[in-house]
Amino acid sequence: MTAGGRPAGQAENEKGGVRTALAGLTTRGRSFLAAGVAAAICAYVLGQSDLLRVGLLLAVLPLVCATVLFRTRYRVAGSRRLSPARVPAGSEARVHLRMDNVSRLPTGLLMLQDRVPYVLGPRPRFVLDRVEAGGRREVSYRVRSDLRGRYPLGPLQLRLTDPFGMCELTRSFSTYDTLTVIPRVEALPPVRLTGEAKGYGDGRNRSLALAGEDDVIPRGYRHGDDLRRVHWRSTARYGELMVRREEQPQRARCTVLLDTRGAGFRGAGPDSAFEWAVSGTASTLVHMLERGFSVRLLTDTGASVPGEGSDGFAGASQESADAAGLMMDTLAVVDHSDGAGLSRAYDVLRGGNEGLLVAFLGDLDEEQAAVVAKMRRRSGSAVAFVLDSAVWAQGPGALPSGAGEARVQMLREAGWAALMVPPGAGFADLWRQADHARAAADPAPTAGTTSGGWA
Repeated sequence: MTAGGRPAGQAENEKGGVRTALAGLTTRGRSFLAAGVAAAICAYVLGQSDLLRVGLLLAVLPLVCATVLFRTRYRVAGSRRLSPARVPAGSEARVHLRMDNVSRLPTGLLMLQDRVPYVLGPRPRFVLDRVEAGGRREVSYRVRSDLRGRYPLGPLQLRLTDPFGMCELTRSFSTYDTLTVIPRVEALPPVRLTGEAKGYGDGRNRSLALAGEDDVIPRGYRHGDDLRRVHWRSTARYGELMVRREEQPQRARCTVLLDTRGAGFRGAGPDSAFEWAVSGTASTLVHMLERGFSVRLLTDTGASVPGEGSDGFAGASQESADAAGLMMDTLAVVDHSDGAGLSRAYDVLRGGNEGLLVAFLGDLDEEQAAVVAKMRRRSGSAVAFVLDSAVWAQGPGALPSGAGEARVQMLREAGWAALMVPPGAGFADLWRQADHARAAADPAPTAGTTSGGWA
């Protein structure tokens, strides 16, 4: 990622040149100017010509330095590169800055400063020595944030000074870059329940085999097609050479539901219940994509990501890396919603076997627990991680509340593999527990059908 900049001498509007130059006087320059004016006044009152010459020299020196510095036309190009541009919360990213002197004259002393949000660390400053004509200088600094989000970097500022330190002017570039801090992603253990379909399911191939050749949809012969795929019955019927269509493997589906209701979560910060739910959602999405699942992110507002096609899943034309990046960018900026219910998410889930449903839920009242319970009928299998905000506010070691346990039991009776998440729990351990809970909650699949898969 590169951010080009305008020449430093043309980066700002130069209206009010004299005023701008005088405003750039440093403490040393202002002191020299004040001392020179005072000496000139005293020399005039006392009639001392030698003192007058000294006063004029002291007063003229900072003015000359300011004029020369202001009229200097350094042509300097700046660029910025982030490595990487998308980083998990708590990890460091390195920002590389490059300054190129594109003029035919060498520069003087340059001070480089980049604007960064306070959550990423202190504002970096660098001093660059004389840059020869056509030369370049490269510097770098590190940024780190424990809070996810999108943070602007820039614009880059260049501070010019004269050799005597009398004047200092600032020139700003116009471009900036964006650092995306995504949620923490925890590696999950590969678990698999008996009787489940693989990531690329066999159900569709099996259904095609059971259908028989009369249900095969042929197409016209194309140069290079294997003659063993010629469908002779269709060839005789249409009077031209026809071949069987290639069977496309069906990818098992997984929907990850994130509850973002403001009423469902209390507290804020990297150790809050909501941040744990966001991190768990990101870990699940990445894990299922790596296992070959077709994945989508669904929130309580009904928004579906990546949203390609009518069902909202990542289609065949969308690579897993692109889909993961899109969903991670969404989770980087997700915040509490104003909604009070989960009915919109329930409406998005279509009837029938939608594969695996993994939900991260906040506080549930009886009405919302009933809505979540009905979602079980709209998925092949379902796993829920329920977080009690009141328990999380007490910190690690707090006992679960009776109301939270009652809601979890209600989901289990509806067929969910529901788990109560204690404060500060590791998601990998809960993932294994969900494996055993789901084995007990899901009935064995019947012949000729496949469920969403669990990997």
